[in-house]
Amino acid sequence: MRNSTCPDTRWAWIEIDQAALRRNTRAFKSRLGRGTQLMCVVKADAYGHGAVPCARVMRGAGADQFAVATVEEGIELREAGIEEPILILSEPPMECVATLVNYDLMPSIYNEDFALAYGECAASMDRVGRYHLAVDTGMNRIGLLPKEVLEFRRAIDFHRGLECAGTFTHFATADVLEGWDFDLQWKRFTDTITALEQAGLNPGLVHCDNTPATILHPETHFDMCRVGVGLYGMHPSEVTVPRLDLEPVMSVRARVTRTAFPPVGEGVSYGYVYRVPKQNIQIATIPIGYADGLSRNLSGKMEVLVGGMRCRQVGRICMDQCMFAVDVNGARSYRPAHPVSCGDLVTIMGEQDGDCITADDIAALRDTINYEVTCNFGMRLEKVYV
Repeated sequence: MRNSTCPDTRWAWIEIDQAALRRNTRAFKSRLGRGTQLMCVVKADAYGHGAVPCARVMRGAGADQFAVATVEEGIELREAGIEEPILILSEPPMECVATLVNYDLMPSIYNEDFALAYGECAASMDRVGRYHLAVDTGMNRIGLLPKEVLEFRRAIDFHRGLECAGTFTHFATADVLEGWDFDLQWKRFTDTITALEQAGLNPGLVHCDNTPATILHPETHFDMCRVGVGLYGMHPSEVTVPRLDLEPVMSVRARVTRTAFPPVGEGVSYGYVYRVPKQNIQIATIPIGYADGLSRNLSGKMEVLVGGMRCRQVGRICMDQCMFAVDVNGARSYRPAHPVSCGDLVTIMGEQDGDCITADDIAALRDTINYEVTCNFGMRLEKVYV
């Protein structure tokens, strides 16, 4: 582990390993055939990792395009100087069509009224509004049904202000090997692309692969792959783990702000759900809580790394702080416990002293997925890029 620095204003922060992010991006780029583009998904502030700094690293490592979830996320990239094509992975409100044109952001389209309004706005500015057509092959979230695609394209293709830059779908079960549902979605999509081409309608860049499909299904790569969570060193499924080596990009650190040896029977934090069970239990405080993404549901379940020890978090996690216990005299002999001091480095997620706590470890305790873990941590904690 590198020597960890922290912000001047608070002893809790996120570390983003730019070298790991670069290697992960190159690992995915290397899986793609000649001519197949890599679209890096940086929505939700790059899954909590920081959209603009991550996009810059990815661009240098081979990213061809970027994808976001909202218009605001696209604007942030443009204003930071990201010039590559940017796809918004849904159809935004009609009221923002001028913003899309001004910032050269490509919306996903599946509503005729929106498409025509977008085309009119683009034409009025002597521009062409590029878009990607979303096809719903079974996710039942956004897009046109396959049977609606030809009629839709014929209804809007007359407009000089519109250009179909791509056609895509999204798999619901790409992480299931030999899955019948995946095969059905794949067939629906390929049949739709074939129908477009036979009708003389250009589908633009054809893409359907998310992170698991990119890893597990090279036959479905088409013109471009949309990679998200894997870029940040997290696997979407246990099935993909043996197929590709990835390096975690985010670590969550803190420094101890207070220590004490409360008397036996004293309670810790709200509700006193934990009481000191015996002598020589040290209680240490770190300035990170549920407002920083450390879910309150982890109270009493998680551990932290400090000084070569794994220490149990105790008491209810507060909004901005939490506590952990050091059993100074009760540790097993092969891992002796010792008191901690104010300023000592604590790792909530990441590697320290040869031990590691992963986003998957935390996700399992929360009964959620690693995506949510990093997104939550990215909401308030300051990011330090190392």
